[in-house]
Amino acid sequence: QVQLVESGGGLVQAGGSLRLSCAVSGRSFSDFAMGWFRQAPGKEREFAAVISKSGGITYYADSVKGRFTISRDNAKNTVYLDMNSLKPEDTAVYYCAAAFARYYTDRVFITRAEYNYWGQGTQATVSS
Repeated sequence: QVQLVESGGGLVQAGGSLRLSCAVSGRSFSDFAMGWFRQAPGKEREFAAVISKSGGITYYADSVKGRFTISRDNAKNTVYLDMNSLKPEDTAVYYCAAAFARYYTDRVFITRAEYNYWGQGTQATVSS
């Protein structure tokens, strides 16, 4: 069984920064592409960013491109989301997710259905 534990959320003013972390345990971290999704109140959970199992490929939603950076440390079994120039509309619960990719060439996944494991979420609130 794979466990994902997010941390790093909090309250920040518009224009500020937060760094989210997601620690993964239970299976080989390097077999998984890792994604971040977010869910604002009253809205569907949406894709934000993804990084391939090697770390060589990243992909972002248009809404966060240029402001957010996803990275991973395979030695620490951890994926990060650096969020800069935050806006009130970035307020959401942020979820880390893992997509099993051992049998794929290095690639990314952007739909919820492609992810096998999810964390419990961490709240990020941006005040205006």
